[in-house]
Amino acid sequence: MLSVIDGASLTPRAVVAYLDRYVVGQLSAKRSVAIALRNRIRRRALPDEMRHEIAPKNILMVGPTGVGKTEIARRLAKLVEAPFVKVEATKFTEVGYVGRDVESMIRDLVEASVQMARRRKIDDVQDLAAERAEERLLDALLPGKKREKPGPNVTDIMKIFGVFSESESGGEPAESEEPSEADLEEKSSHTREKMREMLRADKLDAREVDIEVEESARMGMNLIGGGMEEMGINIGEILGGMMPKKLRKKRMRIDEARRILQAEEAEKLLDAEQISKEALERAQEEGIVFIDEIDKIAGGSAAGRSGPDVSREGVQRDLLPIIEGSTVQTKYGPVRTDHILFIAAGAFHQNKPSDLAPELQGRLPIRVELGPLSEEDLVRILTEPENSLIKQYVALIGTEGVDLIFAEDAVKSIAKYAARMNSQLENIGARRLHAMMEHLLEEISFDASESGGARAVGIEADFVRDRLESLVEDSDARKYLL
Repeated sequence: MLSVIDGASLTPRAVVAYLDRYVVGQLSAKRSVAIALRNRIRRRALPDEMRHEIAPKNILMVGPTGVGKTEIARRLAKLVEAPFVKVEATKFTEVGYVGRDVESMIRDLVEASVQMARRRKIDDVQDLAAERAEERLLDALLPGKKREKPGPNVTDIMKIFGVFSESESGGEPAESEEPSEADLEEKSSHTREKMREMLRADKLDAREVDIEVEESARMGMNLIGGGMEEMGINIGEILGGMMPKKLRKKRMRIDEARRILQAEEAEKLLDAEQISKEALERAQEEGIVFIDEIDKIAGGSAAGRSGPDVSREGVQRDLLPIIEGSTVQTKYGPVRTDHILFIAAGAFHQNKPSDLAPELQGRLPIRVELGPLSEEDLVRILTEPENSLIKQYVALIGTEGVDLIFAEDAVKSIAKYAARMNSQLENIGARRLHAMMEHLLEEISFDASESGGARAVGIEADFVRDRLESLVEDSDARKYLL
């Protein structure tokens, strides 16, 4: 995968080619987001004085549902491993109304950035964490050096685990012999290394061991901290950090214990302050916020209105400073939104982009229209993208030993019926294909687990017609099919 660091490879043409692997058509939208991404790379090459003056050109996508608006934004963020959050404009209300305030989308973005930074850091420390987990496992398997009561004989323990036999151990020392401390240390070290070799060879995975794991104290933190979260303060985490960690002894298989101990050691190696600092910087410089259903908050002047209409107008007013550039307080620190890329999208069936407040329109200067999907587009969606819908169903049913084989005319028939229903009912784009495929393969999917062995099932145009024709023709049934 291309990386955000590899700026030379992230040309607009390369980004569009990447998006083509997952989204069919919509070239105009792909070109717009590719240019926006490239401008970020260009901005980094500028002097500091000019860099701070250049703001991203936010995008407004206009098009019916199910044509790829969200997928384009999501894949773009995944391509460059940028913090990404998708929100629905209808979930927000203006300040003073019950609901989420607009600033919470920035807190969600920072939270996503923190989680990404944590995963990267955890991956970096896995080798060291594995070494520490191994030492803790060896401590649990072998007697410790500091014991008030004499522990069991090391040789006896090793015989239990099958490391060496009595002949290898040289037998027990005579009662009159008192082994020196150096001899005991050498024998203990030898035994530990023997046990280490067996651990690394996974020969002890099925055995059980007692280990101490950390257990955080819980005091109904969700109830305490719920109302403060919108202000960027998590009371639960504050009080949770003050409570001492409890250690609880658990008995489990060694392979499971190794996994738990390695996760604990990785957490101990993390620098929370460094993670927060890196996450805030990435959110500010590389974050992408996708605001869906923005058409649902569009409307005319709020004069003389009350209730929900006023709230919708208020959401637009609250969005203005966020998109233009302001500071939002989060539990990890203040975040500037000046260089976050905002991509807004809406179907605009019952209204038009000009119904948005003029100030908000000005903050979404790049407007791209995504066209409805044709029958040919639906055929391509079924077959061309990586992990396309047909590939998914072939793989799913294939796990039961049933090999689905779709004929070319069958694929065209599925697309034809989907396009027909989109034209006669609500146009929900590619989402119609999901419902059509489920109905088409319902019997095969139901019986696949009892097929009794490997077999091939051909999906022909006649089969598609028998399964879908009556459904498309039945006006009553169509009411219940997406």
